[in-house]
Amino acid sequence: MKRTERPTTRRADIQHLYQCYTADQATLAASSLLRFLHREQMELTANQETVERLIDRYEIDETARSDRAMTFEGFLRYMESKDCSVFDQGHTTVYQDMDQPLCHYFISTSHNTYLTGDQLVGKSHLDAYVSALRKGCRCLEIDCWDGPNTEPIVYHGYTLTTKILFRDVVSTVEHHAFEVSPYPVILSLENHCCREQQVVMAQYLVSILGEKLLKTPLDLPTSGELPSPNDLKYKILIKNKKIRAPSEAKEAASREADESEEEEEEEEGEEGEQDEGSQGQSKFWSPRKLVLKKKVKKVMVAEALSDLVIYTQSVKFTSFSHARLNQQPYQNTSMGEKQAHKLARASGPDFILHNQRCLIRIYPAGSRTTSSNYNPQDFWSVGSQLVALNFQSLGLPMDLNGGRFQDNGRCGYVLKPAVLRSGQGNSDPTSSLQRPRPTQLLLKVISGSHLPVPRSGKSLDSFVRVEVHGVHSACRKHTDTVKNSLSPCWDASMNFSISDPDLCLLRFSVREQTGLLSSEFVGQYSLAFSSMKRGYRWLPLLSREGFSLDPASLFVFVWCS
Repeated sequence: MKRTERPTTRRADIQHLYQCYTADQATLAASSLLRFLHREQMELTANQETVERLIDRYEIDETARSDRAMTFEGFLRYMESKDCSVFDQGHTTVYQDMDQPLCHYFISTSHNTYLTGDQLVGKSHLDAYVSALRKGCRCLEIDCWDGPNTEPIVYHGYTLTTKILFRDVVSTVEHHAFEVSPYPVILSLENHCCREQQVVMAQYLVSILGEKLLKTPLDLPTSGELPSPNDLKYKILIKNKKIRAPSEAKEAASREADESEEEEEEEEGEEGEQDEGSQGQSKFWSPRKLVLKKKVKKVMVAEALSDLVIYTQSVKFTSFSHARLNQQPYQNTSMGEKQAHKLARASGPDFILHNQRCLIRIYPAGSRTTSSNYNPQDFWSVGSQLVALNFQSLGLPMDLNGGRFQDNGRCGYVLKPAVLRSGQGNSDPTSSLQRPRPTQLLLKVISGSHLPVPRSGKSLDSFVRVEVHGVHSACRKHTDTVKNSLSPCWDASMNFSISDPDLCLLRFSVREQTGLLSSEFVGQYSLAFSSMKRGYRWLPLLSREGFSLDPASLFVFVWCS
């Protein structure tokens, strides 16, 4: 349904608010501004000192400042400032407890980090690692293969993706690892190399990373638990298989007879990754070969590389009951999305309990040849920490990832909700029996400002879609379409029932109506419900790539009960 824009602008909306609180006076008195903060903005802790600080910050008229009041221009500057952003500015810095074990955090994680395109013919480039790290990614994947002249290479095996040198990847990580966050970086090695080249890999890791590389366990009072992000500041951890002690090897020998390398053994058949034992079978993938079950050869870990694996030792996942009896906190597993989906549906409480003490990495199915992504919320909902996405693939999953990790100062570590990290085995946010009364969200999408001009150069017919992503569910609503405006007014009210506010994410997307049932992306903004401020707020719009489209923004009203 299309409708024409009513004659108003965001500035007019703000002027209406201003006039409601001036009581026909020329300026807004400090007492009236305080009443506005309490009633409309739900800033219940605001006091006289708060409003005087706002007046000093945003009012430039000397007479009004001396009278401790605000002119409309000062009020407008305040309403368009970060103090009125929909994103809680207290969450723009690290504010969460960073002294809990690593398994208590969601950790920003990349899959096939080296790729800038798809996983069949895409280009491998060092810039992909730089881009991921600058987005706050803290777990990077490196697919390692034997290269010429005993130089390990990185690429997506048996495909036409281009190759880069392992040592160049390590140098790039060393240079950019802590550019935006001081918290630990995990290098997840998908290791296909022979022992000789694994020794070369270990030498590069030690010589290039230097003191940044964690080489020995920390002396911690909480022995038996994983260290915290604070314990591991400015450290790089290696995630790989590790040589077992003789006693462990004997105990595990019978059940490991047919195991292969960590990632490949789990993708075998269903998701189609190959190991070095099948090099003679295929030079590149085809979609038909992705579903074939392949016999793979176990990669033996070199001692030099094994010695560098401290708190992130890769082990095969057998079952949750097996893990409870045998898996140590410093051992972690990787799991394909299909298996993870099945376990989340069938054994949600066990999945959550497992993730309260051990790290788990979820990765996209090998059949995603275009490097598309799954919805990460499905796996965050059961407490999975390392939910790996193809950072080069744009769209909803990466928008939600950006919204999740915008929190806590964009440091790449977000503390999981208490229900996902408590020691109570019956804690299950997916169970209707565990849920408290849902939070009711009233959202009013009022207007847009300075929306981008469409690529066609024609007038913009726009609407806003609002999505709420919760535990294994999503709800979507949208405004009507406003024709021919770069500053449209929708004035649309929406109601949502939020059953899991600590886990919920919201995504606002502006779209151009191009046909009766078709539309195109204009801009989006995603954030955690727990980071959303109440009252009259503006939110910035981002491009597909996640870059600011400033001054493009939306003006909304948020109320919860």
